[in-house]
Amino acid sequence: MLISALLAACGGLLPRERQETESPWISFQTAKESFDGITPYKTTVKDLNKLGFDPFKTPNVKILTYLDVIRLFIPNETIKKEDLDKGIQACIKQREDCRAYAVDLRNISSRRHGSFWKDFLQFERRTTETGWTFNALVVVLDDTVVYKLSGGEPIVQKEAVRKKPLGPLQDIEVIKPEPIIP
Repeated sequence: MLISALLAACGGLLPRERQETESPWISFQTAKESFDGITPYKTTVKDLNKLGFDPFKTPNVKILTYLDVIRLFIPNETIKKEDLDKGIQACIKQREDCRAYAVDLRNISSRRHGSFWKDFLQFERRTTETGWTFNALVVVLDDTVVYKLSGGEPIVQKEAVRKKPLGPLQDIEVIKPEPIIP
């Protein structure tokens, strides 16, 4: 019975990992609600700051130049400037008066579970990832938002199982002998 209890407790010895981007938003929904408060051609930089998109006060809000905006929206010559949203076109035309704020949030937990010994000896490794991701781009011309875009995964739920029938022996490299040169 003691051995069973010790083996059951070994599952707690498996590694866990957490990736969290510091921000005022605690969930996908709260980040999306702030983002939805932005209205192109109406929202000002002052309004953006109140919504949490202030790169000087909110961690992990990246400032992009008009050159970064060009790279994002015109990655190759098959995309023409005329095909872009009018706010992006105006931003690129104005150059120095154009900037963008990029937010890339993630709150992901990774947990290994299953048999400690199978995991430790590399026969079977089970991993579960849960959490959410949110990314947003807000383009500002002069002092007014002219374009916005968001995306992400409201719910991350991934399961990975890696099996190696030979366990640690599957990682052993076969060393080839050097050819003898006369």
